[in-house]
Amino acid sequence: MPSFLWMILLLSVPLAELALEKPKRSALNQLTRMLLRKYNCGVRPVQNWTDPTLIYIDLFIQSILDVDGQTQKVTTSIWYRQFWTDEFLVWDPEEFDGINEISLSSDAIWVPDVIVTEFVDVGRSPAIPYIYVNSSGTVKNYKPIQVVSACDLELYAFPFDKQNCTLTFRSWLHDVNEVDLTLWRSSEDIANDKRGFMNDGEWELLSVPSRYWQLHVDNRDYAHIQFNVLIRRRPLLYVVGLLIPSIFLMVVDVMSFYLPFNSGTRITFKTSTLLGYTVFRVNLMNEIPATAVKTPLIGVFFAVCMALLVLSLALSILVVKLLHHSEKEVKEMSISACLLDKYGSSTFNDSLFTSVRTLEDLDQSGCEFDLPFNEDLLSLSEPPSTPPHLEKLLQQVIALKSYIQQVESDDSAETDWLLLCEKVDRFLFRLYLLVLLMYSGTLLFLWSSWSSA
Repeated sequence: MPSFLWMILLLSVPLAELALEKPKRSALNQLTRMLLRKYNCGVRPVQNWTDPTLIYIDLFIQSILDVDGQTQKVTTSIWYRQFWTDEFLVWDPEEFDGINEISLSSDAIWVPDVIVTEFVDVGRSPAIPYIYVNSSGTVKNYKPIQVVSACDLELYAFPFDKQNCTLTFRSWLHDVNEVDLTLWRSSEDIANDKRGFMNDGEWELLSVPSRYWQLHVDNRDYAHIQFNVLIRRRPLLYVVGLLIPSIFLMVVDVMSFYLPFNSGTRITFKTSTLLGYTVFRVNLMNEIPATAVKTPLIGVFFAVCMALLVLSLALSILVVKLLHHSEKEVKEMSISACLLDKYGSSTFNDSLFTSVRTLEDLDQSGCEFDLPFNEDLLSLSEPPSTPPHLEKLLQQVIALKSYIQQVESDDSAETDWLLLCEKVDRFLFRLYLLVLLMYSGTLLFLWSSWSSA
């Protein structure tokens, strides 16, 4: 029994020693505790306070998310990088198992207060809580940012417009003697680097030129780095969806001038075209960017096209009004009906009716004829050899000839009036076509000059 207790005592001594021994910290944990033990994140990380902290800035344009012409805002997705030297975050890698770079919380160390001066709204940027620090004290802050910035948008040339939006980085509080800015890469490399840009959207990235400048305010100089994001809109979607259908409707309206102007078909057709263009215009209101100061040229194009359609309809109405201005009422009874009413009881007048109908048919057929009689017979007071009924018949035939001549004169006048209306219609059509061609040529010249600039 004593020997058993002795064995238990010998085994309990190493177990007690193991229980009292603390676990050894990793080299990464020791390095982090060593760096942050006496670190103050509110103090600029320099040994000599007169030395400025140099911040290197670099960015990549990833995509253009939205361009709002009414509020003059542009939403841009960028990859933003900052580099600076923290003199309090330096160590020897050999003392910590060769660790040359670690990640620290961005809230635990000093971070420069560099902002975008055009910033107007909070974007949906992912939160990146860590930054990298290497053994020489170089801090690398990589993060994606969705920047909602103010931009002076010029949308008059829409959809062939180009925009120049600036992203200006500066320290909000520190002047150039405390925090200075510079580019991590050369200006040429940044301007021509399009590798990360999503080039399949509505906007095409042209270049991103940059420059450094200082702003003097209250006897202090503040460093600025400005990036000019030059973008150009791809107009194919708007040309196919807006301009081509509008041009088709205008071509149809021009072709409607070949319809007969003396019928109601032309006015009906033009009214339908104007109504269809109005519906087309209302449905596409949301496709045109809205601005508070200037109206885009395409909006002027639609307004003028509608005005031209109204003008075309007004010209057709004017021609129709001129055509019917001298129209007379249709006679209620024909010549044959008048003669039958007066001479219907006489057998002799039956043959006269046949002759009159023959004359009437000749008149309707357009044939020219003269009745074989002498008007001097009317000067005879009482022809001795002429029966009374023949004298009366002769007077009726003379009256009939006068009426036919009057009808022929009216027909000739109506034909001349019709030719005059046709000439007026042709003149108005040419005038309308000239105005339309001049307007279209001006628009094509403006849009081509802007798209090629």
